[in-house]
Amino acid sequence: MADLSVVTASPVVVEEHVSFTLVSLCRASGAEPGQVHELVGEGLLQPAGQGTDNWQFGGDALPQTRRALRLAHDLELSLSGVALVLDLLAEIERLQSALRRQ
Repeated sequence: MADLSVVTASPVVVEEHVSFTLVSLCRASGAEPGQVHELVGEGLLQPAGQGTDNWQFGGDALPQTRRALRLAHDLELSLSGVALVLDLLAEIERLQSALRRQ
């Protein structure tokens, strides 16, 4: 598995219509290409395009990448563990939203 150390950074708001190539996502997030490949393999990122040379990531990929790598680093989790944590956090947010609507 690739080294999952990350640079601590402040939260960033990215427009949804922004897109990133693999190189630009790595540059913006501080991730290595291998880490992004692993995130895609775990289903944490969903690139458009065929083949890594043509991958395009939406604006939500930057905070998702940073969050995943931070969780992996801070909690010493594998990326499959990170995927589970992020799924559970999304479910909690969905349930909290449903409760607020009641």
